[in-house]
Amino acid sequence: SKLAALFKHPLYNIPIPEVTEKDKLFVVNPMEKFSLHSSGSDEWVSSSKAETLLPTGKTAYDTYPTWLKFHVGINRFELYPRQDPLMPTLLRDLATQRIVSSVQKSGGTQLKLIMTFPNYGQALFKPMKQTRDQETPIDFFYFSDFERHNAEIAAFHLDRILDFRRIPPVSGRLVNITKEIRDITTDKKLAKTFFFSPAGNVCFYGECSYYCSTEHALCGKPDQLEGSMAALLPDKTLAKRRSWRSPWRRSYHKSKKAEWELNPNYCTQVRETPPYDRGHRLLDLIDMTILDFLMGNMDRHHYETFEKFGNDTFLLHLDNGRGFGTHSRDEPSILAPLQQCCSIKKSTYLRLQLLSTQPYLLSDLLREALAADPLAPVLAEPHLRALDRRLGKVLAVVGRCLAR
Repeated sequence: SKLAALFKHPLYNIPIPEVTEKDKLFVVNPMEKFSLHSSGSDEWVSSSKAETLLPTGKTAYDTYPTWLKFHVGINRFELYPRQDPLMPTLLRDLATQRIVSSVQKSGGTQLKLIMTFPNYGQALFKPMKQTRDQETPIDFFYFSDFERHNAEIAAFHLDRILDFRRIPPVSGRLVNITKEIRDITTDKKLAKTFFFSPAGNVCFYGECSYYCSTEHALCGKPDQLEGSMAALLPDKTLAKRRSWRSPWRRSYHKSKKAEWELNPNYCTQVRETPPYDRGHRLLDLIDMTILDFLMGNMDRHHYETFEKFGNDTFLLHLDNGRGFGTHSRDEPSILAPLQQCCSIKKSTYLRLQLLSTQPYLLSDLLREALAADPLAPVLAEPHLRALDRRLGKVLAVVGRCLAR
């Protein structure tokens, strides 16, 4: 396994700082049992009346479902550890756990569902919109592109291979529209949008600001539909998150350009503006830029952080569905923060160099990681080959910066 060899490499074993109690998202007493009663926020709640020791001799923590262990493990420095023993189980749960509730997620431009499992775990389901070999039409604006379920799956594995570990776990899943959505939904608005197509397939379209109409309906074969299942982060009532507007956000206008596209010295003013004027926030943003360039994702207008950790923490790389839309062309403007600031973390640069060499070629590693997904093959081969080409371009930009 090339992946196993990669994760044993010294660059993937740089220790994180010691995690103190204040560095943990949740401070949990491992002896405290969590009750099965759902609170108003759909999370498990601590039960002070529960027995502190279980008769089996295990601690209460051992009885937590995997999703809850994932939440409890989040800290200031990482969303999940490199050698995370929970990961295979968590991915399997996302792909196989029985779905007991499906409702549409409010907000957003395209249809997404929140699915709940019997153990109160929840996942965000993005349905299949286009086939693996379809490319985004050349005349499409980035803001009118489809969100792709396979991009969400591939983004999670790519983020992990780059050692960022800032995307919540995602697995592919084949969902039965009839039994796992239509028959169990309590969402009246969603329920009204189901119909049978002329071909006899079960279809639905939900309610949203784009692509929610009979012309853009999601149809099964006859009721089987592919999608991505992303583990939800802790409820915002328990762990507040802050949303930050990216300084290199695009204009989201057909003809207007953003300031960074007109001002080559734009980075100078970003460096003087909080929170980019201290700490590693700007370097973290450049990490995210590199991830987006490798995927071809132009749609990174905001990012989030956990409020508890203030400025000194990682960025969450959420919502990656507009990645992997094209393999035949690259979008150099995504790299603007790297080009304009000429800054990169040394650890990121060394890992990128490693991933451009045999036996650690980026395309080979992602191909291996995606082969284990229930919906494999997740990406068409040209997308995997494009990664190596784009990685070469990132390293060339850093080379030019070093020369300057």
